[in-house]
Amino acid sequence: MNVKRIFGTILTILGIVGLIYTGNGLIHRDTTNMTLIVVGVISLLFFFSGMGLIKNTKDEG
Repeated sequence: MNVKRIFGTILTILGIVGLIYTGNGLIHRDTTNMTLIVVGVISLLFFFSGMGLIKNTKDEG
């Protein structure tokens, strides 16, 4: 079981969910722009760090 790859997958999924939330908020103008900017930046960090973990983790065995 590769913990880094699982953690990378979780970060990537959280990033995607956050980006969808940000896009939905921008379309419907539900929340303030500052909240959407913060959520969007954190989501991008989660997404790219998760993708980096998945990409750079070597297979065991």
